[in-house]
Amino acid sequence: MTVTLNHTIVPAHDKAAAASWFADVFALPREQSDDHFAPVFVNDALTFLFADADRFSAAHYAFHVSEPEFDAILARVRASGRPFGSAPWSRTDGSLNDWNGGKGVYFETPDGHLMELMTVPQ
Repeated sequence: MTVTLNHTIVPAHDKAAAASWFADVFALPREQSDDHFAPVFVNDALTFLFADADRFSAAHYAFHVSEPEFDAILARVRASGRPFGSAPWSRTDGSLNDWNGGKGVYFETPDGHLMELMTVPQ
């Protein structure tokens, strides 16, 4: 049996705004929000379901992407005005890392979730 993560719920202060920001930065399709969720389709197997929440702990989401995708996403992060950094403990140093022989970067969403991009999986 193959186990595949199908969806995860991402808490946000404003689900529609959070879903729009994420979809724009990652250049991903969105569906219309319903009463409970604002979905963003990450790939054929995974959907992020953004949900309104008053209080929540920030989470870490890591994405393996191609070099062209990395460059395009990072350009949109820069255009959004969000700081980025080379490590979880250096989220705002404006640098990239080269761990495992690829490129990597970390940045926070407006709701404080930590996003990680890497061109070589760990």
